[in-house]
Amino acid sequence: MIDYFVGEFMKNRSELREIVMKVLYQIFILEESSIEMDIESLKKEQLEMENEFVNEIIYGVLENRSAIYELANQYLTGWPMDRLNKVDQAILCIGIYELSYTKTPSIVAINEAIELSKKYSDEKITKMINAVLDEIYHQLEEKGN
Repeated sequence: MIDYFVGEFMKNRSELREIVMKVLYQIFILEESSIEMDIESLKKEQLEMENEFVNEIIYGVLENRSAIYELANQYLTGWPMDRLNKVDQAILCIGIYELSYTKTPSIVAINEAIELSKKYSDEKITKMINAVLDEIYHQLEEKGN
């Protein structure tokens, strides 16, 4: 696993995903409240130095959010994305983005989302995130992605 220098510390991708989740959470909350924000400032609150991996996921999720939500809503039964809390939305967005738009191995993308969910959500939500990501994974496999 590749580690990334951040200040005096090394952060692995799991820790960086947690930072991404926190930044996306803040963005989603601020947007819902119609509060202006500076994404770069939000990132700097969580991360001292620029990080390509963090930037790719944050901006990738934001650029593809409508497609990500649409895909999630295909597999969320009774709970569309906008009804999930912002933390769960951020976690699911990261997982779907990594499955759909990056070369992250599927098992890693799903496992990382599940681990974040175990830390920040309850067991029911973790199972739901796992099920949704598994369905998306199988859909992408059928399409040959």
